[in-house]
Amino acid sequence: MTRFSPAPLDLRRLRFLREFEERGTLAAVAAALGYSPSTVSQQLAILEKEVGARLFDKAGRGVRLTDAGHLLAQHARVLLSAAEAAEADLAALSGEIRGTVRAGGLQSATRRLLVPALARMTVDHPQVRVEIFELELEQSLPGLRLGAVDLVIGDEYDGHPRPRPAGLRFTLLLEEPLKIVLPTAHPLARPGGPVAVAKLRSDIWTASAEGTGHHTMVVGTCRSVGGYEPDLRHRCSDADVQLELVRAAAAVALMPALTLPTDDPALAIRDIAEATLQRRLVAVTRDNPPAPALTALLTAVTDQVHKLSLDR
Repeated sequence: MTRFSPAPLDLRRLRFLREFEERGTLAAVAAALGYSPSTVSQQLAILEKEVGARLFDKAGRGVRLTDAGHLLAQHARVLLSAAEAAEADLAALSGEIRGTVRAGGLQSATRRLLVPALARMTVDHPQVRVEIFELELEQSLPGLRLGAVDLVIGDEYDGHPRPRPAGLRFTLLLEEPLKIVLPTAHPLARPGGPVAVAKLRSDIWTASAEGTGHHTMVVGTCRSVGGYEPDLRHRCSDADVQLELVRAAAAVALMPALTLPTDDPALAIRDIAEATLQRRLVAVTRDNPPAPALTALLTAVTDQVHKLSLDR
């Protein structure tokens, strides 16, 4: 009698499975990992043969996980986490700081925190490969949970707390005030004092793209503080574009201090009259011991935060 002997589990294919459990479609897995959908499908088909169990069922034009698929995905989460911890322990044991760290964040955090931290890393730890990308927190959490990203710098606004998914660690980096930004020709810009959100009811607003924390904050502030639905005509996650809309198109904006220029004669930057509202920048990592390379990058980011605080 021939006994079935399953092949050793391949961690790369297990990552494909975990990505599918998280994202739900082969196309989404392919986009996240940089493969073609056909390659993802082939790798998952090989995984099915290796484990000797059907992991997927047809579901319309796509596929869905079977009970066996869900079970293996749960084990994959544990195995991938253990492999990551082993790599971190070995790196620490060697005494050398090397490896790859993938970090992302929203535009202002990328420009003011991650890029300066990268510049320091190239000098202090040249054997660490740091990959930087710009991405909103909402878009990056799946990749962070799955290990495709190591560090995300996101934001959170007063009155609009972020969810805290299990398995992730949120560390406060910086608190900063929100400011009303007006063109200098605006009637409320002339006195130079605080400006009431309630008095901007008739103005055209600009904010980040719908679904982002900034967009939610702007709409929520106009509703709760000003008592109206803003005429939000312009949506762009690029802070520089928002500022240009204020300069050239007479829009108004509500923006964090870190995104604002120090001296621009075309802009009037004012406090909010009705309340003091703040944005918090947070570093989000997986809730397990970080590799030395990630620890070094976090230290560089924290030092840059301290430098910005001293420069204010």
